[in-house]
Amino acid sequence: MAEVIPIIDLPYDTIAPRVLVCGDPYRAEAIANRLEDAEEVSRTREYWTFNGTYKGVPVTVSSHGVGAAGAHVSFEGLIIGGARVMIRVGTCGSYQKDIPQGGLIIATAACREDGVTQQLIPLSYPAVASYDVVQIMLEEAARTDAWYKAGIISTGGIFYKGLIPTNNRVMADAGCLAFENEAAMLFVTCSLKGVKAGCIAAADGPCFEFVGKDDFDHYPEGMAKAKEDAITIALESIIRVAL
Repeated sequence: MAEVIPIIDLPYDTIAPRVLVCGDPYRAEAIANRLEDAEEVSRTREYWTFNGTYKGVPVTVSSHGVGAAGAHVSFEGLIIGGARVMIRVGTCGSYQKDIPQGGLIIATAACREDGVTQQLIPLSYPAVASYDVVQIMLEEAARTDAWYKAGIISTGGIFYKGLIPTNNRVMADAGCLAFENEAAMLFVTCSLKGVKAGCIAAADGPCFEFVGKDDFDHYPEGMAKAKEDAITIALESIIRVAL
């Protein structure tokens, strides 16, 4: 049996340099269906990984689950396996009222509210996307008819609010665009390892804390096109990024 990378159970030397990551394993499968000659490499826990080609370029797709701690395991393992550029294709909750449901957010940086990255590097170290990845993603987004916007987002470690106030409203007042759970982890991990990174996320409505469980519409019909547009932009972008 081939030696595998810990936790994510990927055989070594099976990962393409260009990797798309997402939280939902079924979204990873859906992205893989957009590849030519797609094949499943590994399926364990929340970590499902597929290899294929897009327009002749080898691409790996892998799911990382929800939250920074589990995602960190995924990102580190993928880098060990050979990843040199990673783009997250996710969803987010919007902070700003002008962001429509189904709008796309291209993250330029992420606030480090994730609860994990501070164990790797002091909080004064920024979580930023790679400049060339962002530029290419903006160019590809402009080729679609999707609503999109680039800017700073916030990566949090929780979904349901507890007794301690979160910084969500502060971040919204500061002009951050959206809230999600893994981008800061991706940006910091990749920066520390010399790997390029980007993130595009489809906004499924206002941040959960702003509306609460009773008014939260997690599966609006409009999200289907937004997710497909995000996948298209990510695929078209990752094959253009210089390694």
